[in-house]
Amino acid sequence: MITRRYLMPGKGEGFIFLVAGISLVAVALGVAALIAVMSVMNGFRAELFDRILGLNGHAVVQGYGGRLEGWPQVVADAKALPGVTSAVPMIEQPLMGSYGGRVEGVVVRGLRMDDLRANQTIAGNITGGSLNAMRVGAGTVAIGARLAEQLGVRVGEQISLINPAGQSTPFGTVPRIVAYTVAAVFEVGVYDYDKAFVIMPLEDAQTLMRLDDAVGMVEVVTDDPDDVKRTLEPLRQKLAGIAVINDWQGSNSALFSALVVEQTVMFWVLSIIIVVAVFNILSSLIMLVRAKTRDIAILRTMGASRAALMRVFVMVGTSIGAAGVATGLVLGFGLLHFRQGIVDGVSRLTGTDIWDPSVRYLTLLPAKTDPAEVLGIVVLTLLLSLLATLYPAWKAASTDPVTVLRYE
Repeated sequence: MITRRYLMPGKGEGFIFLVAGISLVAVALGVAALIAVMSVMNGFRAELFDRILGLNGHAVVQGYGGRLEGWPQVVADAKALPGVTSAVPMIEQPLMGSYGGRVEGVVVRGLRMDDLRANQTIAGNITGGSLNAMRVGAGTVAIGARLAEQLGVRVGEQISLINPAGQSTPFGTVPRIVAYTVAAVFEVGVYDYDKAFVIMPLEDAQTLMRLDDAVGMVEVVTDDPDDVKRTLEPLRQKLAGIAVINDWQGSNSALFSALVVEQTVMFWVLSIIIVVAVFNILSSLIMLVRAKTRDIAILRTMGASRAALMRVFVMVGTSIGAAGVATGLVLGFGLLHFRQGIVDGVSRLTGTDIWDPSVRYLTLLPAKTDPAEVLGIVVLTLLLSLLATLYPAWKAASTDPVTVLRYE
């Protein structure tokens, strides 16, 4: 009851109440900022990880010179390893694509039709046409949505793929130009992939690249991406001198390491907001103790123990922190729920694209809330709020009633 009374402003204590209110708002903003930023960072990493590995697998077995002969045996050996869930032969080659006088750099990828339909990163993100329209030998392809926009091509129209490694003639090398019908358009959500990828049946890619029965690589997926090196070590030894194995950790280590560092730095930088708010709680409690010195002395003369007085002021400060945490949770999850609308609104208001997919990799702002991180933020805030109450509570408990009431 005393705690509840001290939380409400008394006569002449409006300024103390204002400081306490500012403290509550600051704690709420700090908690909300931490939850929103950490969730967006987690979502960005998870989405990037899923989409990149959804297209590239956890590792690739690449043949020297861009040719992997005897790939059926490589696929069989990879699938026989414990922990390997799939091994997919493919061809991947940078070429040029042309339509209506426009030319763009593209990455042509050849996949077996069964493997293509099983790849949910592509098959689950078709925005136009259908993969069912793609058949071996029919001259059909699927292209990324951003590439379709830049070339101005639609489903059912033809694009030309230009292979600079064409036929040699007495007048030099003549590029190989083959027309393909766009059967489907996909949008995986990674700008660089949607802007460049052209998918076709494996057999058509072998013909275009003049690879005969060879492929360029075998994509391997394991059940534990973090343990991919150990899982594929037997295959690495078996293929020594024949092919090289590159895993996702080596290919994207700089990107994901930078994301981890950025996430850690952002956490501690935003934690400063909470620290500042906690200092406000400290200052408001010190002023409250000074304003309530006479009441504290009276309580002491009535038999209140030092521990009881300390509990009163600890509960006052902790209540402010807890209210700030609760408000921050509501605000933080609200920001996450409306995050894309907020981004679009700010972009329209400022006239600039603050989430440019060509810079941010992903088309939409992602978010993934980690309950353990939210719990850690709540515990950290409450702990700091508790620590901020200890000194004012100790000063209140140390009040000498004789000195205070001597002249009363």
